[in-house]
Amino acid sequence: MSLKNWLYALSAAASLTLPAVHDAQAEDSIYVPLFTYRTGPFAGSGTPIANGMHDYLTLLNERDGGIGGVKLIVEECETGYDTKKGLECYESVKPKKPVLVNPWSTGITLPLIPKAAVDKIPVLSMAYGLSASAKGDTFPWIFNPPATYWDGFTQILQYIATQEGGGIEKLKGKKIGYIYLDASFGREPLPLIEQLSKELGFEAKLYPVAAADMQNQSSQWLSVRRDKPDYMILYGWGALNATAVKEAVKTNYPMEKFISIWWPSEDDAKGAGDGAKGFKTLNWHAVGADFPLLADIQKHVVDAGKSQVSSKDKVGQVLYNRGIYNSMLIAEAIRKAQEITGNKVVTGEDVRRGLEGLNIDEARLKEIGLEGFTGEVKLSCADHNGHFSTFVQSWNGTTYEKVSDYIAPLSDKVGPLLDADAKAYAEKNAPWPARSEACDAS
Repeated sequence: MSLKNWLYALSAAASLTLPAVHDAQAEDSIYVPLFTYRTGPFAGSGTPIANGMHDYLTLLNERDGGIGGVKLIVEECETGYDTKKGLECYESVKPKKPVLVNPWSTGITLPLIPKAAVDKIPVLSMAYGLSASAKGDTFPWIFNPPATYWDGFTQILQYIATQEGGGIEKLKGKKIGYIYLDASFGREPLPLIEQLSKELGFEAKLYPVAAADMQNQSSQWLSVRRDKPDYMILYGWGALNATAVKEAVKTNYPMEKFISIWWPSEDDAKGAGDGAKGFKTLNWHAVGADFPLLADIQKHVVDAGKSQVSSKDKVGQVLYNRGIYNSMLIAEAIRKAQEITGNKVVTGEDVRRGLEGLNIDEARLKEIGLEGFTGEVKLSCADHNGHFSTFVQSWNGTTYEKVSDYIAPLSDKVGPLLDADAKAYAEKNAPWPARSEACDAS
């Protein structure tokens, strides 16, 4: 870790115990805490996302004076991707009246779900967390756009089917390996895998990797060599991703048949050398910095020394842009909350309504400076996810390039499971609070 990043991490940790230099509850500001992890075995994934999130919100303060004329107070809390530390972060920011929280960990998200309605703090778990929390009628305070882990798995399956020359019927008789972080995140799709393997007739081979063994996957890949799966699907994070790609290359597994959920970075593929060419991941937004908004970030934030990026070429990389997308959702939810309520300084309750009213269409993306960056985002009272399409990108040795059309999830397979899981969650945690208000028409 560079001295710059080490000092930043130290200051972020200190913010948990030292008095803030500002009043996070000031009447003329909006408090947006960011749960981040710039240290530990997951820092390789957490740092670029943190940079993207922070830089977007910093840009709004520096260029626009905030949102709707109200400054944002942006404060990071270091979790180390540890659930206990994440909950400590939550308790430390709660008295400051945040308008929402971003746990950036499925493990941290899950215990916050029952707290959200009580504390009136919406949880934005962007493309992670509990898949069933997409059901806004059951989970009015939890939001997980643009796609769930269950959606992503069906999108990968459909891509595999196209590589076999047809529709999902082509999966019958195939052997599909699933290598995953043996934690809440990686275990999230297991019920779906079990059901789909029976319905579609493929054999699922599971290769769990404990967090302590992320950089030692030799036994899993020996099993892969023995089992000879036709395709491998990766649900990894942090050091697990880079190690999995290296082991796949070492094992001579065909990289064009190794496909990941949307979390691997450029560094995860680059570390395996030329043998990693062809490794694929899902994505839903562009890679690169050729957008007006990112040019403004370069000018107002990076060049002004207000960013934590280690070098300018990190701006535009896949996980940096993932952080950009996350903060776009935050900013647009705040803006929508201001519009709905007529208040400039909004609360968590207001922003929850703003998230349910999100409608980021092509015209708005152009206004933001992100035309062509991603697809439209529209949420509702009942649908807190959107279940939007993703595409497959392939590592070419230098960067990721889009190699498929957009793929919609198998909603007929995922939808009933989400309904059943949401119902089971509410029954298990009874009495589960019902929505306290009708859906906004706005």
